[in-house]
Amino acid sequence: MELKLENKQEIIDQLNKILELEMSGIVRYTHYSLMIIGHNRIPIVSWMQSQASESLTHATAAGEMITHFGEHPSLKIADLNETYQHNINDILIESLEHEKKAVSAYYELLKLVNGKSIILEEYARKLIVEEETHIGEVEKMLRKPA
Repeated sequence: MELKLENKQEIIDQLNKILELEMSGIVRYTHYSLMIIGHNRIPIVSWMQSQASESLTHATAAGEMITHFGEHPSLKIADLNETYQHNINDILIESLEHEKKAVSAYYELLKLVNGKSIILEEYARKLIVEEETHIGEVEKMLRKPA
């Protein structure tokens, strides 16, 4: 299906940015899962692995949207900045920063397509819900018990 909008290239560029961010999430969360140590290792490793899998699902969905409109998905991965801080709190803070970048990218896509493409609007809204849920989960994990 051809995307017949005056800002088509901007939309495809944003979808590719999302694809690249989600691809970096696969690497990021896999790396984090390998670096977790301590008493809570097992459930946190499992959570990180599920985040990596979800990033793959999100990357695939972005790529499918790009090819749905007859365009070419990026083979790039967004920057992966290694802080070499591997305690759980630092990893969660890095994770939170990544999730905030992702939700921002989906909001930008929504802004570009709002009122112009139902399929892209619904896609962006669905992913915003998922990313905001992740942000909430990480923020809860970072809270100190009362």
